[in-house]
Amino acid sequence: MSQPISQHPRPHSLTDYGWDEACERAFAPHRAAGLTPARVVRAERGSCEAVTDAGFTRAEVPGTAGHGDPLSAPCTGDWVALRPLAGGTSVLHAVLERRTALVRASSSRTSHGQVLATNIDTVVVTVSLAAPLKHGRTERMLALAWESGAQPVVVLTKADACADVPSALEQMSAVAAGVEVLVTSSATGQGLDALATALNGTIVLLGPSGAGKSTLGNRLLGEDRLATGAVREVDGKGRHTTSWRELLPLPGGGVLLDTPGLRAIGLHDAQDGLEQTFAEIEQHAQHCRFADCSHLREPGCAVLAAVEAGEIPRRRLDSYHQLMRENAYAASRTDARMRADREAVKKDITRHLRATYRFREGRK
Repeated sequence: MSQPISQHPRPHSLTDYGWDEACERAFAPHRAAGLTPARVVRAERGSCEAVTDAGFTRAEVPGTAGHGDPLSAPCTGDWVALRPLAGGTSVLHAVLERRTALVRASSSRTSHGQVLATNIDTVVVTVSLAAPLKHGRTERMLALAWESGAQPVVVLTKADACADVPSALEQMSAVAAGVEVLVTSSATGQGLDALATALNGTIVLLGPSGAGKSTLGNRLLGEDRLATGAVREVDGKGRHTTSWRELLPLPGGGVLLDTPGLRAIGLHDAQDGLEQTFAEIEQHAQHCRFADCSHLREPGCAVLAAVEAGEIPRRRLDSYHQLMRENAYAASRTDARMRADREAVKKDITRHLRATYRFREGRK
C-alpha cells in the first residue's frame, strides 16, 4: 500500500540532497532528452517518492512490481531521470550509475541481494553500550560497510548507560581496526560535535533495533523527525520504529538516511569488505607457507602463529572463518542462480527456434 508523500517542513533543492558537478555530467544525456533529475527519497514496490528542484513527486516505476533483478530496482539514494506526467506525477525513465551501494543478503533467503541504500559516503555503524557488546555482529556490519565503497565510522551510543566506557572503547577499537570509533550519548550530548565533524556527504545509519539510530539521527537533524521507541531491559532490544528508508537533509550540510533495525545481517558477495574488516588476518596470511592456506591446521601458517603469539585473538579468527564460509556459500548460490537463468534463456531460445521450424514446415 502506498504511503502519502512525506511532509517536509521547508523546500529543498537537489543541491541539498547531494547534487554536484559529477551528477550533472552523468545526467547530461538525459537532460538533452528533456528528462528531469531527481533523487529517490523513499522506494516502494512499483513506485517511489523523489525530490526534484521543483519539489517532491510520486514516480511510477515500470516493470518492477515483483519482476526483474532486485539489485537494479530503484532504491533510496538513487539519482534518477524522470519523465513528468500530467497531474504532478512522473514516470521513472532511468537510474543513474551508482557510486556506492550498501547490499545485504535478502531476508527472503533467496540468492538475490537486497540494496539498503545507494550513493552513500559514510556508513555509521551504531553499537549500543547499554547492552553486551556483540563483536561478531559489528564485524558483519563493518564488512557490509566496507563492501559498499563508503567510509565506515563506528559510533558507540548510550555511553551514559555504560559502567566502563574505556574498556568498551578499547574492545571496539580492536574489532574496528582502521575505522574511527566515537563514543556518544544522545542523553548528555557527549561526542555529538565530534560525530558531526566526522560525517561527510550522504550518511546512512546502520545497526540493530535498540542501538539508538533514530535518537542519534534526531540529534544530528536538530529536531525530532525520526520515530524512537523504548528498549527492553531484559535483552536491550528495541522495536522497529523506523519502517522506511528515507533521505533527510542535515542543517549543517549533508544528507541523513535512517534505516530500519536489522534483525538479520546476511552477507552478499562481500569478499572485499571481509578482507578489509579482517585486515590484520589478511596481512599475516601473506606470509603463510602455502598460497591457498585456509588458516585451519596447515604447517607454516603465519595466521595461526599470530594467534598462538597472542597477536590475533582466537575469537577474531573464528569469526573470520565463519563469515568467510557464509559469504562463500552465498556466492555459490548466486552463481547457481545465474547458471539456471542462463539455461532458462537458452531453453527459451531453443523452444522459439523449434516453433519457428515447425511453422515453416507446416507452410510447405
